[in-house]
Amino acid sequence: MTRRRWIADEVSGKFAALTGSHAEHLSRVLRAHVGQEFDIAAGDKVHRGRITEIEKDRVVFELREELSTAMVPKLDLLLAIFKFDRMEWAIEKCTELGVARITPVVTRRTDPHLASAALKRRERWQRIAREAAEQSRQSAPPEVAEPVKLKDVLNQLASGRIVLAESENQLTLKSALEDIGAGASSQGIVLAVGPEGGWTADELSQFSQAGWIAASLGATILRAETAAIAAAAIVLAEFGA
Repeated sequence: MTRRRWIADEVSGKFAALTGSHAEHLSRVLRAHVGQEFDIAAGDKVHRGRITEIEKDRVVFELREELSTAMVPKLDLLLAIFKFDRMEWAIEKCTELGVARITPVVTRRTDPHLASAALKRRERWQRIAREAAEQSRQSAPPEVAEPVKLKDVLNQLASGRIVLAESENQLTLKSALEDIGAGASSQGIVLAVGPEGGWTADELSQFSQAGWIAASLGATILRAETAAIAAAAIVLAEFGA
């Protein structure tokens, strides 16, 4: 039987701990006991962990042998802010696929009320990503960055920067990835997914001027959350995730 994986809140030498509600879920809801073993992601490594101490809001593990983990290419997802329930679903599923970083982006078509509420929503998004990472046996959750304006992330460095564009009907995402080459995966891929209604012409022009490649998922118009999940799956599959 596959052991459940947890991502440690604290790591000190040969010990790690879950704290707060994280620990309470394990101790109260799952009724864990001293001596029980789980996989524990501690920093950039995963260990077999044995529970040595259980308190109300703290569970301590002794870290035992290190376990092998799969190498996953670094995918940074720029996700335009859209309706929160759908966005949370995208964050959860993209985390399960193995996205390394998610940056919520305020665009021209982002609803002003959603844009103003996004910063307060970040903690919830981080929690969703963490739970999804544990469920899917990732060694770490993706970083969920603070919401930013599009102009502030256009020039971030990466070997491969791709913007999904409904207006791009010639270059597919798969072809764009082939053009970039497998070597880009070691340095990271940045993928930008637009809001409901898509990017504006001015925004696409800004992407182009900053050196981004525009690519399409095909003729079908997808919801923003569907496009994010489909595109992440294609990128990670192409580079061997």
